[in-house]
Amino acid sequence: MENNEQIPQPVEKPEAQAPAEEKVIEVKPEGQAPVAEKVSAEKPEGQAPVAEKVSTEKPQSEASVKQEVCNGKAGTANESPGSKEANKDARMWAMICHLAGLAGIILPASGNIVAPLIIWQIKKEDNPFIDEQGKEAVNFQISMSIYLIASIILSFICIGIPLIIATIIVFFVFTLIAAVKANNGYHYRYPLTIRFIK
Repeated sequence: MENNEQIPQPVEKPEAQAPAEEKVIEVKPEGQAPVAEKVSAEKPEGQAPVAEKVSTEKPQSEASVKQEVCNGKAGTANESPGSKEANKDARMWAMICHLAGLAGIILPASGNIVAPLIIWQIKKEDNPFIDEQGKEAVNFQISMSIYLIASIILSFICIGIPLIIATIIVFFVFTLIAAVKANNGYHYRYPLTIRFIK
């Protein structure tokens, strides 16, 4: 009798594939943070190696992206686009208006008010930036004079001595900050200022 049974043929098993090696390559495009690329050594038929980009930058929140779009560039949260004065002469005179308040060192009673007031009155028609910063300088100097007089009066009850020192420090610090900001073209507004002239 013939055996009709078929003898099973040994099946060839494909060789176990070794896991593909992965290489990490750092790529730095111009003007951007480095980006890490994972390149797989495994090639699908007829295709180049697969690359997966992994960004190393922190994701930005939607609010920060909106703020950057509104401001035109990052890092200027307090300044709106176009708020910087471009005219070099106007920036110089605005800076001089602020620094003129230091004339109070030479004429303690009124020099800090009179000097910026004179410069502002002479130059206010030349540029709106000089007009605005001149008003700020005069208002700040008037306010500081009032605070200093109040501190001197309060010094008779011992509270005024620390207030005199604080007022003098605030006077110097904010005058110099305002001068630098005005010279850089920013529309600076003094804190702690009563705006007598609008």
